Amino acid sequence: MPSNKNMQDIENRNKKTVLGVFGIVAAMIVLAYASVPLYDLFCRVTGFGGTTGRVAEARQMDILDRQMEVQFRTSTADNMPWDFAVETNKMVVNVGADGFINFTAHNPTGKAVTGTAVYNVTPIKAAKYFKKIQCFCFDEQILTPGQTVNMPVVFFIDPAIDQDVNLRDVKTITLSYTFYKQDSGEAKGSPDKNKET
Repeated sequence: MPSNKNMQDIENRNKKTVLGVFGIVAAMIVLAYASVPLYDLFCRVTGFGGTTGRVAEARQMDILDRQMEVQFRTSTADNMPWDFAVETNKMVVNVGADGFINFTAHNPTGKAVTGTAVYNVTPIKAAKYFKKIQCFCFDEQILTPGQTVNMPVVFFIDPAIDQDVNLRDVKTITLSYTFYKQDSGEAKGSPDKNKET
């Protein structure tokens, strides 16, 4: 039969094990809540996953002779009833110069619908040089029944791209948006209903 000291040691070990398990569970919960904003910050800083950079306002910078074709793609998730389009599917801009493009969204339903746009840039290696000054994707959009809105995007390609030897072959950048219905809880995945323009 174990002695009192052995029993006490076993109880202490059990308490430590239980506390350790609770500590791990608590740490996992904290990481689960913090992972989304931390991942978002990481993507915005590095351009990982095709996430573009955001700047508060246009900066004074060199405008280079190098030109890039920027292509635009629009789509909506399967449960998003909006009609979503872009005024032109491509434009040519000088690296460092501001670009301006207008998107439109129309809610053909009889009720207000809230949407959130998810975006990315390809090739992914160019994403960290694609900077947005103004974009409808920064905030959720609410369209009343039958409403049509114009949604401008102001952007530039950072001249630092010219110094990146891995991007000297890049002549075309594609900016893609997918609108998701906000109340659906759907914010990731590939769109089921494509409306490319």
